[in-house]
Amino acid sequence: DPAERVRKVAPYLTVDTAPYPAIVDGRVQWIVDAYTTSDQFPYSTAQQLGEVTVDSLSQGQNPALQGRVNYIRNSVKATVDAYDGSVSLYAWDDQDPLLRAWQNVYPSSLRPYSEMSAGLLDHVRYPEDMFKVQRELLGRYHVTDADDFYENNDAWSVPSDPTREEDVKQPPYYMTLQMPGQDEPAFSLTSSYIPQITDGAQQRNVLYGFLSAAGDAGTGEDGVKSEEYGRLRLLELPRSTTVPGPGQAQANFDSNADVSRELNLLRQGASEVLNGNMITLPVAGGILYVQPVYVRSSGGTTYPTLRKVLVSFGDKVGFADTLQEALDQVFDGDSGAVTPEENQA
Repeated sequence: DPAERVRKVAPYLTVDTAPYPAIVDGRVQWIVDAYTTSDQFPYSTAQQLGEVTVDSLSQGQNPALQGRVNYIRNSVKATVDAYDGSVSLYAWDDQDPLLRAWQNVYPSSLRPYSEMSAGLLDHVRYPEDMFKVQRELLGRYHVTDADDFYENNDAWSVPSDPTREEDVKQPPYYMTLQMPGQDEPAFSLTSSYIPQITDGAQQRNVLYGFLSAAGDAGTGEDGVKSEEYGRLRLLELPRSTTVPGPGQAQANFDSNADVSRELNLLRQGASEVLNGNMITLPVAGGILYVQPVYVRSSGGTTYPTLRKVLVSFGDKVGFADTLQEALDQVFDGDSGAVTPEENQA
């Protein structure tokens, strides 16, 4: 287990729960994010790592992140060679005082990140668990008015995953998208916000905010990090308009007569209909939702096949065999998008 190897080599680090593989110089390398943490940082709000990092994808798994912390920095990027298990630790945040203290204890265990090859750096992405902690805190700390903050007005929460029956948070998604103010699309880690429930009031499933973190660390040069890497951009939606949240978008899909009829036809026989991830995208001055619909045989073959694509923008719903056709339905026949429709399985 790559994460376990990093924990054994550097027990003073907290290891991210989502290592990911990359092919670097013809070899498979597992890239593992690691953090320096503390619960003693002055005047800082504490978070229970095991709670804030759980979502619909990690629910039921043995949580690797434990403890209550009020200081966390992604100080180390580690690699684990899939062939021989060798571990390399790179000091990613060399200004972190905790990491610098540990380097005095273990002076030869970490290498400067400038020694990372361009091929390796191109695969480094923004860590999920770090982003989950940040999005949880930002749900309250986006408020800049002291009175509103004290009274917990305008607090946000991460929406529940609309594809699950149980109440569990929607996971963040890696996407290539262009946020308002950006010159071109960029690889990012994204999440959305809805109003937080207060005083027993019924939760309003409307979209209040959309958060993205620049996720691409590479610049194409050895040992040179992108200046954009890790930059957080928060899109706050105007209260004068009511934009459905992910849960409401799912309800709009499910209640649409044409969609219900088509899905009932797909369910006939020995077939099971599966809703894919609900993707949220800021597009054309609004919010676009996209959800794939898969059909899986309930017989011997369990491999799901993409059969339909759901799209919504405002109060319009599109439902077609391909993404481009669904977009054309929503945007009155010509979305202006050209999408590859091959390899739909």
